Amino acid sequence: MIKVLLVEDNEKISENILEYFKDEMDIKNVYNGRDAIDYLELYDFDIIILDLMLPEIDGMGVLKYMSKKGIDTAVIVLTAKEELGDKLKAFNLGANDYLTKPFYMEELKARIIAILKSVGKIKSSNMLQFKDMEVNMKTKRVYIKGNEIDLNEKLYSLLEYLIMNKGVLLFKEQIFDNICGYNSDASTEIIEVYMSRLRKNLSKYGYDKYIVTKRGMGYLMDESIED
Repeated sequence: MIKVLLVEDNEKISENILEYFKDEMDIKNVYNGRDAIDYLELYDFDIIILDLMLPEIDGMGVLKYMSKKGIDTAVIVLTAKEELGDKLKAFNLGANDYLTKPFYMEELKARIIAILKSVGKIKSSNMLQFKDMEVNMKTKRVYIKGNEIDLNEKLYSLLEYLIMNKGVLLFKEQIFDNICGYNSDASTEIIEVYMSRLRKNLSKYGYDKYIVTKRGMGYLMDESIED
């Protein structure tokens, strides 16, 4: 299990992160920079989620300590500070990534996995599995029970995103940003069109039923639905 040090003084945010990752990661959480340094002296971690505005010793101070001691544990900064100067300073002190608040848990998870893959803490896999569906992320091909499903680029990206976040309610805006990009001129309503087309492509094998619509909210890929 991935070992994480969470350094966050906002108890609500800390509790939400602990709850979201409870089945996937072993997380030790502290609320100030002093305790973070104490934990770094006692334990080894795969990654640190680090706020910047902390009591006693701030996040930059923790990064400086790590640099001085040669501690090369991966760090993702999670903070409300969005100024370029803060970002550059954090990166210059050794941070691997920088995510501003407010944030989506799904994005935090994706960034953690990407960092751990890049530093060799977890092995990269080209395959996603959902029941009898296989998604090859390298070739961008999809198979159900050995039969290839023909999807265009947008529909493939949509399916991949749903499966990577299976069981998680994804808001329409999240899906739009991931599939179309933040700077797209299209409307979020295009996601409904893509969902309809994706369901049609999956319906031949009965897999359209696993894409569940939550009215007024978004969609999720639900593996618990009975065959």
